[in-house]
Amino acid sequence: MPRIPLGQWVDGAVDWLQAQLSWLFDAVTTVVTGLYDGIDAVLSAPEPLLFAGILAVVAWWLRGLTAGALAFVGFALVDSIELWDDAMSTLSLVLVATLVTLVIAVPLGIWAARSKTVSAVLRPVLDFMQTMPAMVYLIPGIIFFGVGVVPGIIATIVFSLPPGVRMTELGIRQVDGELVEAAEAFGTTPRATLLRVQLPLAVPTIMAGINQVIMLGLSMVVIAGMVGGGGLGGAVYRAIGNVDIGLGFEAGISIVILAMYLDRITGALGRQVSPLGRRALAKARAAVAARAGAKIWSHRPQPVTALVGVVVLALVAGGMGFLGAGKQSGPTADGGKDIGQGKKVSLGYIPWDEGIASTFLWKELLERRGFEVETQQLEAGALYTGLAGGQIDFQTDSWLPVTHAQYWEKYRNKLEDLGSWYGPTSLELSVPSYMKGVDSLDDLKGKAGQFKGRIVGIEPSAGMMGILKDKVLNDYGLKGEYKVVDGSTPGMLAELKRAYDKKEPVVVTLWSPHWAYSAYDLKKLKDPKGSWGKGDGVHTLARKGFAADNPEVGAWLKDFRMTEKQLTDLEAAIQQGGKGKEQEAVRGWLAKNPGLAEKLTPQ
Repeated sequence: MPRIPLGQWVDGAVDWLQAQLSWLFDAVTTVVTGLYDGIDAVLSAPEPLLFAGILAVVAWWLRGLTAGALAFVGFALVDSIELWDDAMSTLSLVLVATLVTLVIAVPLGIWAARSKTVSAVLRPVLDFMQTMPAMVYLIPGIIFFGVGVVPGIIATIVFSLPPGVRMTELGIRQVDGELVEAAEAFGTTPRATLLRVQLPLAVPTIMAGINQVIMLGLSMVVIAGMVGGGGLGGAVYRAIGNVDIGLGFEAGISIVILAMYLDRITGALGRQVSPLGRRALAKARAAVAARAGAKIWSHRPQPVTALVGVVVLALVAGGMGFLGAGKQSGPTADGGKDIGQGKKVSLGYIPWDEGIASTFLWKELLERRGFEVETQQLEAGALYTGLAGGQIDFQTDSWLPVTHAQYWEKYRNKLEDLGSWYGPTSLELSVPSYMKGVDSLDDLKGKAGQFKGRIVGIEPSAGMMGILKDKVLNDYGLKGEYKVVDGSTPGMLAELKRAYDKKEPVVVTLWSPHWAYSAYDLKKLKDPKGSWGKGDGVHTLARKGFAADNPEVGAWLKDFRMTEKQLTDLEAAIQQGGKGKEQEAVRGWLAKNPGLAEKLTPQ
């Protein structure tokens, strides 16, 4: 059977939409970004513990004193592990996605409940939306909206929309038909019947749908972190990329706390706004009143009391935020000129060692010159898309002309090449030196059993992975004998360390320069056929117009150079400093190289 070019048709449709409806995507980006920034500003303004107190009062009112105390302890824990800002960013993302989802889902659900035709048409569409892997939604999201929170929010909306529609339709359909008939018999209009009879009685089911929308939104935050969505999802993504168990657990427990709070609050709120729910609550209160011991922990303040408490805490938090707002300008870290004057610069990086080292080096250098620098860890595809779309200002780890050729060919008209700061590099497969008789790529043939039939790779979006799969394996007859394991750079290094410590056979993807060659006794497998190609230069790429917008920074980046010793020493310092302390390691390294910062960023 001939292959149906479905993927090509979809690509063509996406290209057409991007060309014809770019104005619409820009407008959606502006609206969603404005909504997100507004909510995030409100949530991030108060002092963390004061805002935790506000959330605790809400939980106390809706669930009781025990729930309020646990809510405060949970959010205090999030603050204590220094993930409060990330948690508020995640909460903002979920709230925006939920609001937009409900604006779409509730009317659709009502329409489906009142029309069997609409219901029949919507059902397969909703099935498709809910069963499609969530990560797939990120691909058109990145193309249409670039990197950042917007594609994450759009993907979250698409993924969480079906339960909102379905539960709204179900709630209205479950309303007793005799009640509807009675309302119509008394001359009630269809609109009044909907608003006064059907919707009030369907509230519990609709609130259950809202709860599912929120939970699905939270399940998307990690995926959103892959495209620069930030928040706790970004922290989880960094933890996965760096194999950082500690950060992953901290971010994960923060998501759990947020999810439990939202789950319990939306459930309690559903009972508050539902006539049937209020009746059940009244019975529950009467039962609690008979038990003096349980009365204290189940005590719930009157709505007016809770409202007063929230207002007082909000005023205090707002006052403290106002008094503490604004950054005091002062001298830069090294006493140099404040050239940046607070101007924001966005850096993106792939979690490769030379990329991490050079990115945090420039973050430190630019902050010393008065710039406000934001860094984002991204996959290669998302990074280049963000650069081309202008969401990322520059990145320092583009391997050209070979490794990243596919991205350069696609986006070259939207990028500026600020030159190579290191080179030449080399790509290779490497094995531990204790692997005797394996010195060349030819020697891997017929020895798959020793290596468990696998080559441990890095990020699947990395250019060298494409070269390995499409060229190297074919040229040396290894395709079918070896499976390339996609993963991450830290994951590959962790597997290398594990195998090396046990003296087990392992073959990994590596490149030069890399600190692993100093840490382990490794052999670069010879490439007599030249399948890897010639060595690349490590280039700095910027968005179109960046050098013109920032002439000083553009000049610094064009003159940027590092020797192999400088680069490997900086990489080693970052490795020794530990995860999450990259910038501290850069500062220590600069202190050991006096005058280098001034040379790289002359005034």
